[in-house]
Amino acid sequence: MKRLLFTLFAAAALTVAPIHAAAKKPASVMHVITIKWKEGTTPEQIAGALKGAETVANTYKGITRIWTRAIKVQGAGYTHAIVMEFRDEKALKDYTDSPAQKEWYKIYLPLRGESTTHDITN
Repeated sequence: MKRLLFTLFAAAALTVAPIHAAAKKPASVMHVITIKWKEGTTPEQIAGALKGAETVANTYKGITRIWTRAIKVQGAGYTHAIVMEFRDEKALKDYTDSPAQKEWYKIYLPLRGESTTHDITN
């Protein structure tokens, strides 16, 4: 009887734990940028723009993480993607026209042919 109760309790605990974990949703915002570079942009220039994005993450406190190595990018002519994780929606809003964004844009905008952005949160 004790073994049966223990087994039922263990089964219930294993069932509830994943449900509880799935309910936790972060407040952070994922800012996804897909990029089509201007014709003639060199690999070195692209590397500099991606490095600049990483530098922004070091200078703007509202960015918690950044990804610059795209594995797969969809869309004709789109070759790169950058993902910036912002602490929350306010941090993303405050980033617009911030000194950190303006500094990165000095490197990035002259090379960017076209881009799309997607902001995602819970």
